[in-house]
Amino acid sequence: MTISSFIETLLGTLAELESVEQVALRTEGPVVNGRVSFREGMFLAFYYNQATGTEAFALIKDAERVWGIDHDNVRGWHLHPVDAPSQHVTIEPQSVSAIIRQLGQALAKL
Repeated sequence: MTISSFIETLLGTLAELESVEQVALRTEGPVVNGRVSFREGMFLAFYYNQATGTEAFALIKDAERVWGIDHDNVRGWHLHPVDAPSQHVTIEPQSVSAIIRQLGQALAKL
């Protein structure tokens, strides 16, 4: 996936969530990272590296990760569930849009 397609999919799917207050992102070479602000000080930190395929999505509340989905070359795809965000639960590969939809479900639980 290219940086452009990652950003396009990310922003398009985020537009489906009513609770988004602000999106800030930055690109540098093959990397994009940023933050999506939500209610009550929660935010989603995201990172994508086109060269390595690394993806990271972490929902933060009160300076702690409360949910997340990541992919890297060491652990593969894994989930940090709302009820146990420090765990690494192995999952099937996820599209950006599927991750954002799961984010919406996590936000509804918090």
